[in-house]
Amino acid sequence: MDRTRARVFVSGTVQGVYYRASTRDTAREHGVSGWVRNREDGRVEAMFEGSEEDVDAMVGWCHEGSPAAQVEDVEVEYGEPEGIEGFEIRR
Repeated sequence: MDRTRARVFVSGTVQGVYYRASTRDTAREHGVSGWVRNREDGRVEAMFEGSEEDVDAMVGWCHEGSPAAQVEDVEVEYGEPEGIEGFEIRR
């Protein structure tokens, strides 16, 4: 199984709307490892590692986000996985 890594930057109304918690829960459902955090510039940044199919599903999910989120833009950078285990919310 091919593993991949995606670093995602999400802009819009994505802080204070349970975006990070929803990202964590959805990533765990897909068996994706990584982390998610708020950035000082108002965006949310996330790192996903897993199968190409599951990582692509997470990137797609980021375009919608949590029910209260209003996503304006999603930037994605793909790279080699680093072997991250589990999924966490970073502060």
